[in-house]
Amino acid sequence: MSISTELIDGRIAVVTMDYPPVNALPVAGWFAVADAVRTSAEDPEIRVVVLRAEGRGFNAGVDIKEMQRTEGFDALIGANRGCYAAFKAIYECAVPVVAAVNGFCLGGGVGLVGNCDTIIASDDAYFGVPEVDRGALGAATHLARLVPQHLMRTLYYTGRQIRAADLVPHGSVLEVVPRDRLDEAALALAGEIAAKDPRVLRAAKEALNGIDPVDVNRSYRFEQGFTFELNLSGVADEHRDAFVESGRPLAS
Repeated sequence: MSISTELIDGRIAVVTMDYPPVNALPVAGWFAVADAVRTSAEDPEIRVVVLRAEGRGFNAGVDIKEMQRTEGFDALIGANRGCYAAFKAIYECAVPVVAAVNGFCLGGGVGLVGNCDTIIASDDAYFGVPEVDRGALGAATHLARLVPQHLMRTLYYTGRQIRAADLVPHGSVLEVVPRDRLDEAALALAGEIAAKDPRVLRAAKEALNGIDPVDVNRSYRFEQGFTFELNLSGVADEHRDAFVESGRPLAS
């Protein structure tokens, strides 16, 4: 289980998540993503970061089992801080970040890709935010960067998933390719970006963040406040226990 970084042509940093079986990241994993992205951008030779994953899917969110087997609130607080750190590191990365999404991208996974600059996905990729079914909130900030407001709300309330191919018309997913071509397609785009003047690229990233209509860091932090309320009231524990025990949402 690891977060690793590979340098390609001295200009592209490829950050890979590999936490079998489903890339549900533990607390340490979220902070490791943040560190890997941040460290990559500190190298003045790096012009673009590619975020990818090994295994069945890109990311299944937080490790709920870790949260439920940990006494007290340390794992809950750690997961919230870790997700915030990872999302923030991607958004504030000094160079563009390309997401290469395979299979499922759920919960915290949407938080990751929603803050990336460009998304390329495999033909089996799909996105969803099942937070309501887990007694939590979060990542609506990032889902709203992928789809229009009313669709975002419908997906959020229902926990429905949406295929990567259906996001192409919305402009949030650039391209859908066969799974065995995903890395090739992501690196091709990264190479096109990396061919640009790094001084201009870094200025462009900062400028584009500066004209964003929503402060994603503050918006996500606001969402997290409601997650803490649900935890303090005991509601979230009920939902997480049901998921760990049966793999299904708590019946209402």
